[in-house]
Amino acid sequence: MSQATSETAGSELRFAAMGTRGLIVCEPAGGGLAEAGARAVERLEQRWSRFLTSSELSALNRSAGSGPCRVSPSTFELVSMAIDAWRLTGGWFDPTVLNALTGAGYDESYAGLHTVKPPPHGAPSPGPVGIDLDPDELTISLPEGVGLDLGGIGKGRAADLVAASLSERGATGVCVDLGGDVAVAGRPAHGGPWSIGIGGPDGELVRTVQLDAGAVATSCTSGRRWQTEGGTAHHLIDPATGRPSTSGVTSVTVLAADAAWAEVLAKAALLAGPVRGAELVAEAGVCGVMITDAGDLRELGDLGRYAA
Repeated sequence: MSQATSETAGSELRFAAMGTRGLIVCEPAGGGLAEAGARAVERLEQRWSRFLTSSELSALNRSAGSGPCRVSPSTFELVSMAIDAWRLTGGWFDPTVLNALTGAGYDESYAGLHTVKPPPHGAPSPGPVGIDLDPDELTISLPEGVGLDLGGIGKGRAADLVAASLSERGATGVCVDLGGDVAVAGRPAHGGPWSIGIGGPDGELVRTVQLDAGAVATSCTSGRRWQTEGGTAHHLIDPATGRPSTSGVTSVTVLAADAAWAEVLAKAALLAGPVRGAELVAEAGVCGVMITDAGDLRELGDLGRYAA
């Protein structure tokens, strides 16, 4: 996974959010900006978590097949972004994999996955073509049988929103890291660029990059795994099969202008496999790192431009 390395930190706030570990580095220290950022992340989790029955996303998924469901502007925007991402990646990023994901055993928060699950049954995801969005009424209509999972893109979008908000409130430097989806702006305490470490599938540091602004996100099959009666499963679902990916790629990290788009491209590239995945990153005009199941590390695009 990607993460801000220790030398970037001036004032740090570490917290749990969105089923993962969060970090906010905010300059200047004091003033409560980092704490305000953590509260903002929590509010977004309350809207977007599929594990909270009270969330807007859960209410939207329950409404499938029964007509329009009104949501907040931020949730409407996130769903719109996810559908656009599906189009832009040729379907490799697909927000409608929820039923396949729960069918693979990821039917409760990751912290609760202690029991052996039934084997993944697998069914292609329906895709979002039948989803109706009404921007005037802020309503979303899901077809019957369609459910959305916005976990990855939601983390990235939350990092982007909080980083932008803290900058607008006077932070001269801010880094928001939500489980490896990292957004940065301004300058850290030492005055140089932000240093972001890129980890391999076993947690080892494989590259360090430096950013003045922008984002880094990683998708990795070793991050969230659990046991089923058919063997080990993971959370990255191939939309064509409805089963955990066997693309031959273990990890992809992408550098992009924002964390939501970096998250989308990292996931799409991993699912698409070594050849098409590298093409997706190149077509988007960004760069990153791909690690295959065989352990081969491939730099994608002009990564050297950001080398530490």
